[in-house]
Amino acid sequence: MTVAVMKTKAEQSFAEGFSEVQEKLPGSTAVRAIREEAAQRFAELGLPHRRIEEWKYTDLRNQVKDALPPRSGEKVAMTIADVIVALGPLAHVDAHRVVFVNGSHRPELSSPGGLAGVNIQSLASALETAEGGNAAIAGIASQHSDAVMALNTAYMSDGAVVQVEAGAALDKPLMLVHIRAGKAPCFAAVRNVIEVGAKASARIVEAFVSLPGAAGDGQINTVTQVNVGEEAVVTHVKVAADAGEGVTHLSNWMSRIAKSAEYRGFQLTQGVNLARNQIRIDFDGEDAKLDLSGVFLGRGSDHIDTTLVVDHAVPSCESRELFKGVLDGNARGIFQGKIIVQQAAQKTDGKQMSQALLLSENAEFDSKPELEIFADDVVCGHGATCAELDKDLMFYCQSRGIPAEIAKVLLIESFIGEAVDQIDDEAIGEAVMAFARGWLS
Repeated sequence: MTVAVMKTKAEQSFAEGFSEVQEKLPGSTAVRAIREEAAQRFAELGLPHRRIEEWKYTDLRNQVKDALPPRSGEKVAMTIADVIVALGPLAHVDAHRVVFVNGSHRPELSSPGGLAGVNIQSLASALETAEGGNAAIAGIASQHSDAVMALNTAYMSDGAVVQVEAGAALDKPLMLVHIRAGKAPCFAAVRNVIEVGAKASARIVEAFVSLPGAAGDGQINTVTQVNVGEEAVVTHVKVAADAGEGVTHLSNWMSRIAKSAEYRGFQLTQGVNLARNQIRIDFDGEDAKLDLSGVFLGRGSDHIDTTLVVDHAVPSCESRELFKGVLDGNARGIFQGKIIVQQAAQKTDGKQMSQALLLSENAEFDSKPELEIFADDVVCGHGATCAELDKDLMFYCQSRGIPAEIAKVLLIESFIGEAVDQIDDEAIGEAVMAFARGWLS
């Protein structure tokens, strides 16, 4: 007997919305076929729910009540001054900017400059001429096992396609700015594809922010694919600070690290009501290094989920992961971190740590660290801690004349600072800490 699964209102709305906008979405014939396949796959899978092991802490079928309408072709009036206001502390970082508003590229607000050895194109333009082997859609057709990925593939409207030539070095960071603006709540799906050639170096910043006065509700589905060439060095920072009482942020980071390359990643999530950050790192060459860290800050009814998979498939690679969370009110934080060491990956060195501070009795932190080791010559470990602020340290600060509220902020800054310090660019690190200070105040 076949039992039909009832579709939720949100699942039905996403399916109907795709039918209404698919002809308006950019893409060649090959891309349109991939979109239709992805939409069909999403219809089969539906929104992830707690009976799926990887989603047991974040039940999207229950939490996403309805689908907001996809962005319309109407352009929201904005100026460069508005971009600076939306960026907040990141506006002080000297960077080449590529700006997107409600999922659409805005070249008049961008300032990528003349970058030697770097080619930047909007995804919408790339998809119009994309064939099966084009870099802009490489691997998209095979990434439909995850419902959130399938939804992004079906709806992706724009993003950045960045190619850094072999041996090139960016003189300053490249900032991909995604701004939510306007009074009308909407759903936007964006995708960034970043290729860094052999022996090149690049600093990439992704910013997901909102303009003051933007609708309180919003749904963002973002995918970023990063390929790090041999002996390349990449610093990749993402800031999701899209404030709004009804903002949903669904994110996928997928990075492949080639031989002797180094990838340094960092994620800050704050102000988002419902966030799911999925990170997948694959080692493709020996002697590669990964340094991945993050901070999540939640209060009220915020729900922030970080789910990470690091796959050591080759020998002699090193990985470090450090994630820190601060939770207040009824906020809930989740960290699921899995390190896989394949049988061929001898001499692997992998360590992972997740830590959370609970500022309220009603706050909750769920941690699920995992190690799957199939090799015998490895050094691997993981850990997780969860605690309140240290009362002895609070007393020590107050006994030296520091008011309780200031002492509390100082201790929290010190706690998350260990993760922020992993960012190897001082200006970006200062901007990230400024976001955190704003949240704390």
